[in-house]
Amino acid sequence: MPHSILVADDNPVTRETLSRVFNAEPDYDLCAQASNGREAVDLAIKHRPELIILDLVMPEVNGMEASRQLKEIMPDVPIILFTQYPDLPKALPVEQLPIDRVVSKDDAFDLLAHVKSLLLG
Repeated sequence: MPHSILVADDNPVTRETLSRVFNAEPDYDLCAQASNGREAVDLAIKHRPELIILDLVMPEVNGMEASRQLKEIMPDVPIILFTQYPDLPKALPVEQLPIDRVVSKDDAFDLLAHVKSLLLG
């Protein structure tokens, strides 16, 4: 059975690109897409994904606040912050954040490897 993934990004092109990537992989199923952090939390509660990918900067609720809410609801679900700010881990230590991994959008080709490592341990 494929691993379910939720993607939240306010950019429709990014969401569509990630959708294509995960739908092309037989081991993964994109269970939901959100355009803001509030929608991401609601869809995560509804679909119970095995992994969540959040953009940092989104309307209504940003990725950091959404990840805090999601970790309270489902603490064992890995969260990847997929951001255009590649220096974020240097500014804020990841171990102090409510996320499991930060992946720069500049390194988008590495995203699938990060997903695999988090889901397979």
